[in-house]
Amino acid sequence: MHITQGPQFNGKASKRMHVMAKPIGAVCNIDCDYCYYLSKQDLLEYKKGCSPEMSEDDLETYIRQYIEGQNTPEIIFSWQGGEPTMLGVNYFKKVVELQNKYRPEGIHISNDLQTNGTLLNDTWCEFLAENDFLVGLSIDGPELLHNAYRTNRAGKGTFKQVMKAVELLHKHKVKFATLTCVNNLTSQNALEVYRFLRDEVKSPQMQFIPIVEQKTFRSTAPQTSENAQPRQGDKRLIPGNKNSIMEPWCVSDHAWGNFLITVFDEWINNDIGKVFVQYFEACVETWMGRKNPLCTLGEICGKGLAMEPNGDVFACDHYVYPEYKIGNIHDQTIEKMAYSVKQQEFGFAKSQMLTQQCQRCDYRFACHGECPKNRFISTHDGEPGLNYLCAGWHKFFSHIDRSLSYILRHLGHPVAHGKFSDAALHSQIAQRAAVQTKY
Repeated sequence: MHITQGPQFNGKASKRMHVMAKPIGAVCNIDCDYCYYLSKQDLLEYKKGCSPEMSEDDLETYIRQYIEGQNTPEIIFSWQGGEPTMLGVNYFKKVVELQNKYRPEGIHISNDLQTNGTLLNDTWCEFLAENDFLVGLSIDGPELLHNAYRTNRAGKGTFKQVMKAVELLHKHKVKFATLTCVNNLTSQNALEVYRFLRDEVKSPQMQFIPIVEQKTFRSTAPQTSENAQPRQGDKRLIPGNKNSIMEPWCVSDHAWGNFLITVFDEWINNDIGKVFVQYFEACVETWMGRKNPLCTLGEICGKGLAMEPNGDVFACDHYVYPEYKIGNIHDQTIEKMAYSVKQQEFGFAKSQMLTQQCQRCDYRFACHGECPKNRFISTHDGEPGLNYLCAGWHKFFSHIDRSLSYILRHLGHPVAHGKFSDAALHSQIAQRAAVQTKY
């Protein structure tokens, strides 16, 4: 029997994990209507002892554990919230200092920071540029669309402050990506949103996030409700509809598919090779036969843990509920939690609990049932566990299938999947040859 060796680094098995650290928890200086994290302040009982700021001692413990638990040429730290810039520049100077203290020789450490941008200034941007941080900037499109939901605590829009941040990021040559939430409004204005990001913001990398939340999300963890799941196509799944189970600001399944299709057509006709759209680049990789780099579309999940300011660690950023807590850095190391049986079971459940409809789908390879958080509807046959966005994803994948196959062949790459894959093409050729031979 031939046994192949796994990836190695420094003569040992390669180990990599990812944690979204939230050193300020759910505390934020603005009040977005659709934010899925603000409610964690009550859910996780912040007022009963959970500090809104990770202490310096806990920060050092986390950074040391995170570095020691990995064996890879690059270690990536992700800082999120809430709004992490509320901690101030000096806090993150301490972060860099501690990373350098524990960084092994020959290992590169990278940082990314998710922000609403409203607190960025020259001092912040000088620090971010000097330390090579990648900034994720939340912006939902032109002013009217952005200000519809992204408001401060006085109810006023934040667009002008965010655009000032865009200017500063460009001025100081800070690496950044835009994160745009696709909701009930932005989904209906796909071209306007995309062209604004491309032409006005000049976004180096675009990430689009579908806003999907049931009305019970603030108190009920995914996969824990015993309520019957509406079937695909049920009117109760339409945001804003009477008796809908969805928050009104959510994107509908078909609107999500239409948004992606509209942006894809603009991108492929005018911007391919010039504008980086995360979903499209990931699909190119997937159609080639490579693993999808995005956790939501990968075959298994569980690789992206979340940590609160008191050191509590949860299975995923979208599963920060008491039911999905896997430990605390004061009781066990990040490494042990990341590779624990409990976390492995969580990760593999994604592929093990696919509905029959998903298993039969021509595009299973492209999404693997998407994020389990969104699996709260049933199939037309009544089987529970189907993804809310299924119809939209299928519509999008069907639309791009032929185009991606053409692009890959033009570039000399294999087409491993889809209805126009190399295998499908060879099968058609063989069938034609057999028919010609017969006659």
